Amino acid sequence: MATLQIYEKLLLFPLFQGMSRDDLELVAGHTRFGFSKMNQGSTIVTEGDDCRQLLFLINGTLRVETMADDRSYMVVEHLEAPVILQPEVIFGYTQRYTHTYIAKTDVNLITVGKDEVLRLSEDFLVFRLNLLNMFATQTQKSSRLLWQHVPVTLEDRIVRFFAQHCIYPAGPKMFHVLMNRLAEELNDSRLDVSRALNALQRDGKIVLHRGRVEIPQMERLLM
Repeated sequence: MATLQIYEKLLLFPLFQGMSRDDLELVAGHTRFGFSKMNQGSTIVTEGDDCRQLLFLINGTLRVETMADDRSYMVVEHLEAPVILQPEVIFGYTQRYTHTYIAKTDVNLITVGKDEVLRLSEDFLVFRLNLLNMFATQTQKSSRLLWQHVPVTLEDRIVRFFAQHCIYPAGPKMFHVLMNRLAEELNDSRLDVSRALNALQRDGKIVLHRGRVEIPQMERLLM
């Protein structure tokens, strides 16, 4: 990929925004980038894989699968370019991916190794600040979850459960979960959970299938 094309692609991502043109040209011309094209259906990353590089999705759509620790339920959602795949796991206590990413369409990615990320952080102040701001923002959002208002109704608790198990609170989602397991998570009876889910379905906010709950538009469910 030509330097000009790399320059244009980098501008899509918050890590490089705010950098001067001269700095971006240096980054584009002197950073060891990897480039890959993956066909529809290809697995990009599997949950548990080591994170040794940043993966920048520059076009296409990914299917994202996230499994509960006990493997009893799973959520499927989609991410569209431009996006960085779990940048927070390149550092920290556990440097492994916690989601599985599969190409829903043909996709293109730029990769930047961890050593290059460290070098960019040392050489470019704006990149370092952007990286810190990204991690700090994620931490702040997570810390506020414990202080949100406790849902009063079972329907609201179900909505909160779905929202808290999504990467992004918008777009279509598919929860693969049995009614009994969902009732356990909500500390309520299977019958009451079933009634609440059916009420949400009558409102057109979800679609119930055997062993699955489809959410056509997460943002509508959250309204």
